[in-house]
Amino acid sequence: MARKLKVFGWSDGLHDYTVAATSRAKALEAWDVGRDLFKDGTAKEVAAGPGHDAALATPGAVVTRPAGGLDAALKALPARMRRKPSRAETARAEKLAALRGELEALEDEAEAAEIAFAERRAALDAEAEAAADAFDQRRTQLEQAIRAARGR
Repeated sequence: MARKLKVFGWSDGLHDYTVAATSRAKALEAWDVGRDLFKDGTAKEVAAGPGHDAALATPGAVVTRPAGGLDAALKALPARMRRKPSRAETARAEKLAALRGELEALEDEAEAAEIAFAERRAALDAEAEAAADAFDQRRTQLEQAIRAARGR
């Protein structure tokens, strides 16, 4: 006598997967997953619904239907997987956010300093060029004066 079919289902948040199989092991095999979805409460036996009827109509084949989205998937998780973060985790996250904010401020400050240095470098380069031109002009005048004094 053939074993009675049961309908099993699970969801990844985007899709609901249902299959009619004789056991949980056969359902996992049909879904081709590498872990036991029943152990952590992700998969369960389905008693009714549109996925149930479609799976019974095609035993052994996985029926894929659009799910209710991420919120529905999170609500479907077991309570121990939906836990709120601990105080330490919250404090760590807040500290990390504050440090990232400080890092962004520091990078903005470094960028502003680099711009200021570039402007000062340009001004110094212009001043150095003007001084070099003035020295060259004075040298040329002095060399002409020396030539004139030698009588050439």
